[in-house]
Amino acid sequence: MPSHSNENLSKVYIQDFVLEGFGGGLETQALLFTLFLALYMVTLLGNILMIIIITLDARLHSPMYFFLKNLSFVDLCYSSVIAPNALANFFSSSKVITFAGCATQFFFISLMATTECFLLGVMAYDRFMAICSPLRYPSTMCQSACTRLVLGAYCGGCFNSVVQTSFTFHLPFCSSNHINHFFCDVPPLLQIACGNTAINELLLFGICGLIIVGVTFVILISYGYITVTILRMGSGAGRHKIFSTCGSHMTAVTLFFGTLFVMYAQPGAIESMEQGKVVSVFYTLVIPMLNPLIYSLRNKDVKEAVQRLGQKHTVM
Repeated sequence: MPSHSNENLSKVYIQDFVLEGFGGGLETQALLFTLFLALYMVTLLGNILMIIIITLDARLHSPMYFFLKNLSFVDLCYSSVIAPNALANFFSSSKVITFAGCATQFFFISLMATTECFLLGVMAYDRFMAICSPLRYPSTMCQSACTRLVLGAYCGGCFNSVVQTSFTFHLPFCSSNHINHFFCDVPPLLQIACGNTAINELLLFGICGLIIVGVTFVILISYGYITVTILRMGSGAGRHKIFSTCGSHMTAVTLFFGTLFVMYAQPGAIESMEQGKVVSVFYTLVIPMLNPLIYSLRNKDVKEAVQRLGQKHTVM
């Protein structure tokens, strides 16, 4: 056989990947299919309802709910990039995904995950301005400023996604095309690459670590000031409302950033794929499902908006 360069091997031999997904027999696959389907359906329903409620109720047309609506949209897209293909593969004999399809899925997963990181940071900054500088809040967080912040989150997500995708899919995959995961992600792709992945690992841990640490720093500083401001308040009712709103956000932040850190921001992350699959289910399906519940069940404004919309529907 004639010798080829690594690049040529990549182009000649790897046209498709095989997503191995989860092991087990037919009963295990059926159980996982049911679990994934239930998680995805609840995610769709919860996030679509959140978007509709915020859009239709004029009392929720504020910066906080504008950001929350965008978070629901990102969660909706995030799960939809992964879940339908994963569901189809549970009962598929081939589990094949094309090279282009894998790269496309990878791009949008990275885009949505990074955008969600930045959006959570923006939401913390919004709460900081609303609670700590209420007089400046209307001018600082005007509609144009909110739009720029959201666009900045998407641009930051797009930048990271372009970098990660271009570097990952320029690697030579000549040894194997079997991805030990249920979607195309960096750690399992690096494991089957036959070239030097040192730069890719540096980019993964460097950029993702910088984003996670940077956004976490913004969130901690914001909530540090918020906590001090709350403790100075004399009104118990005011404290309870702020703690309820901020508690929902901190719950979402802790869940999302905790799982991302386990997967991407520590050097041992790419070693255990079986553990990685479980963690991935949590942050790609469970957290997008939980976010609407976290923000609605602990939010009086959203509950009242649901009641108003229900009353309008009943009258009609």
